[in-house]
Amino acid sequence: MPTPLSPGGARCPGRPRPPYGALLGVRRVEPVSTPSTPVTDPTPHDRALAHAHDLATFVEASPSSYHAAHEVARRLEAVGFERLDETAAWPTTTGSEGEGPAGGRYVVVRDGAVIAWAVPSGATATTPFAILGAHTDSPGFKLKPRPSVVREGWWQAGVEVYGGPLLNSWLDRELELAGRLVTSDGAEHLVRTGPLLRIPQLAIHLDRAANEGLALDKQQHTQPVWGLASASGPAGSDTVGGGERPSGGDVLAELAHHAGVRASEVAGYDVVVADTQSPRVFGAHGAFLASGRLDNLISVHAGLVALLEVAGTPESPLKGDVIPVLAAFDHEEIGSESRSGASGPFLADVLDRVAAGLGATGEDRHRQLAASLCVSSDVGHSVHPNYPERHDPANRPLAGGGPILKINANQRYTTDAHGAAAWARACARAGVPSQEFVSKNTVPCGSTIGPLTATRLGIRTVDVGVPILSMHSARELTAVVDPWYLSRTMTGIFRG
Repeated sequence: MPTPLSPGGARCPGRPRPPYGALLGVRRVEPVSTPSTPVTDPTPHDRALAHAHDLATFVEASPSSYHAAHEVARRLEAVGFERLDETAAWPTTTGSEGEGPAGGRYVVVRDGAVIAWAVPSGATATTPFAILGAHTDSPGFKLKPRPSVVREGWWQAGVEVYGGPLLNSWLDRELELAGRLVTSDGAEHLVRTGPLLRIPQLAIHLDRAANEGLALDKQQHTQPVWGLASASGPAGSDTVGGGERPSGGDVLAELAHHAGVRASEVAGYDVVVADTQSPRVFGAHGAFLASGRLDNLISVHAGLVALLEVAGTPESPLKGDVIPVLAAFDHEEIGSESRSGASGPFLADVLDRVAAGLGATGEDRHRQLAASLCVSSDVGHSVHPNYPERHDPANRPLAGGGPILKINANQRYTTDAHGAAAWARACARAGVPSQEFVSKNTVPCGSTIGPLTATRLGIRTVDVGVPILSMHSARELTAVVDPWYLSRTMTGIFRG
């Protein structure tokens, strides 16, 4: 039988997570109390900064979609959420208050996706869902089969472009491999190597036209180096983590070393390349947060914080008129068409089983979905001061101005009038500013999981997000306040 998901090499040995202040380059703000000085409530900036601290920690723990799903489940289980197994029976009777699905708090992981929810103690078969939909994956590179390459005396890792990254942003960075290994016994092991690789840029002396237009061949110019074939090392590559290091440029042996398993036991892997630079707050008055994978861990984290805020405890279960749900899917950056993507059945499967646990009939189920709301949250574009002509002349959302409502006439975003009104009410209740985003007619927009969820389930869906700069870069930029604004708004929606 496969063993439960193990952190394995989830953190590189010798890389203790730095404290918040060291991680972000800012001093943690604590209230000062003296006999003559009363304790004051934190200011909005303090709250936003604390949220940014926790977001940074979450991003650091989530170099791959598998790590992100694991981190969500870990945080929820730490406060009493029950982790469910899809192959086992789920609670199907309401029982007394605080028992069974009514009053229960649950989380389920499917590969790199995770869904969590809390059922109010007074829930019935027609209690609607309030859903935050987001995604755990980010654009970048994924490790190929037969990944060990020796070229011109350099050890290289064979990688494939994943999604639509800004390729130039990945050059000359210290990178790591992260993801999951599956051993021959079916056990799954999270793994991350810490700084290991680099995609080196060609010196300007060898490409005098580089500053006039950098052209990167996706195969030839993106393969990272991670060692020298001429370097001597210990013999043997079938070692266990903590023992001898592998030699011979064997990428899988290196991964096995960090996961604490033998290379010969590795039967499959899903491994991506991730930037290792820590998130950082900077700018005038600490206005900015720069980090990798803000697309879309900003939204996953905001939903997680909101769910933790409203979910109650076993002793004091949630009381409300909606069932809050966090649904974080994998593979959004490549189209969502997988068993753990938004086009797959994961969310529908979970909602069906939750409804069944509340005794819902087919008629009840239709009524429940018709009254539900899904907020599809993904990062969006802030107006760019160096490229203002790329934005719509009338709708110019700015980082720091609150989350954006995304609108598109061709339903690339699924927001309609009722959804827009529901979002406006939620922002007003939370005291959060909101902005509208629509693409310039000559600059087509991307899409999100919103249209997929609306089409699959028929749930009213609204597309929103945090405005950022440098979307799909290895290192993106947001205003410190906006992720907190998003989480505050979702907290209100989860409360009903």
